Amino acid sequence: MNKQLLFLLIAILSYNCYSQISFEKGYFIDNEGNRHEVLIKNEDWRKNPEHFDYKTSEAAPVQTAGIESIEEFGVDNFSKFYRAKVEIDRSLDRMNKLSTQRQPDFKEEVLLLKVLLEGRASLYKYEGDGVTRYFYSNDNSPIEQLVYKKYSTPNMQVGTNNSFRQQLWNDLTCPEITLDRIEKVDYKEGELVKFFREYNECQGSTIVYEQAQKKFLFNLNLRPRINSSSLKIENSASSRTNTDFGQEITFGFGIEAEAILPFHKNKWSVFTEPTYQSFNKTVESERGSVYGGILISKSNYSSLEIPIGVRHYFFLNKNSKIFLNAAYITDFTFGSTIEFEREDGTGLGTLELSSLNNFAIGLGHKFKDKYSMELRVFTDRDVFMNFLTWYSDYKSVSFILGYTLF
Repeated sequence: MNKQLLFLLIAILSYNCYSQISFEKGYFIDNEGNRHEVLIKNEDWRKNPEHFDYKTSEAAPVQTAGIESIEEFGVDNFSKFYRAKVEIDRSLDRMNKLSTQRQPDFKEEVLLLKVLLEGRASLYKYEGDGVTRYFYSNDNSPIEQLVYKKYSTPNMQVGTNNSFRQQLWNDLTCPEITLDRIEKVDYKEGELVKFFREYNECQGSTIVYEQAQKKFLFNLNLRPRINSSSLKIENSASSRTNTDFGQEITFGFGIEAEAILPFHKNKWSVFTEPTYQSFNKTVESERGSVYGGILISKSNYSSLEIPIGVRHYFFLNKNSKIFLNAAYITDFTFGSTIEFEREDGTGLGTLELSSLNNFAIGLGHKFKDKYSMELRVFTDRDVFMNFLTWYSDYKSVSFILGYTLF
């Protein structure tokens, strides 16, 4: 990895980090029931927060309010949280952490619950510490957890406690909602929201608030690039054919599929980017009388790189954002060889190339969600996976342009 370029990426990133802070119109209600109209730092919380930052005006200093001092807070047209003392079961669903008990292990906690839907029957969500739990209330009843738990049975099978369906049947009855309908409800946000919406509509109750359902956004990007690459090969058994191919400017092309994750205000994404690249170069080197005076080495290296990575955006303004990404790259070579011959054309051998995987880190800028450019630095790659005595050092840096089709 080129350390100077990596340092430059980190320095530019650090310089721009402050631009992502966004304070938006919101409110909070304090312990005395007083409502305060403020500007709240909207972090699009994936996990339920215990505090938030706010300002009383654009020019005012940043203050922090915590769960102990507020009853409720919200960001206008975005999210809403309500403080409640509840019984919560934090049993984990991971296979190596499953409880042997079917019944939930409730403990009383004070939480800021995310409001998913508010009406005669209200639905809430808690996410944190590896668990996701849904809570509900009906006709202003105390907030209770909807019970769902995976557990290990005595015969080492995975059992599931779906008592939440019995709770729905007992507490949210309506002529238009049948037992068969409830049996089809899964312990998932979208399905529970849909059910609570149906119940409120069946009861003629006005839904006073509903969290907008977030969806994965998808981008398809065309990504031509210029590569600055170098290749050096060595044989630990004999140095006679060691070759430094030097630097080469090449061109490549990739098609990137990117999924924007539905939290933290679309700042995170995952992507894959199949990319064609090649390094074809011939060098001549003086080797004395051993190879007739001149050794000719020919690199014919072509491959399809398939990176799988994660990307984080830093918003500068409405039309402009920078991004930092990291990727793990699988490289598939095809028809790739290194050939050796004498000056008179006599062949001295051919090595078939097969690459090891490597990593890359990139820094880029995107404009109007349409045009982008990126500087990407790759870790060293060995193209001699199938040889014990041969070693290679393939280095590459790419300047990538991007155009978003949709």
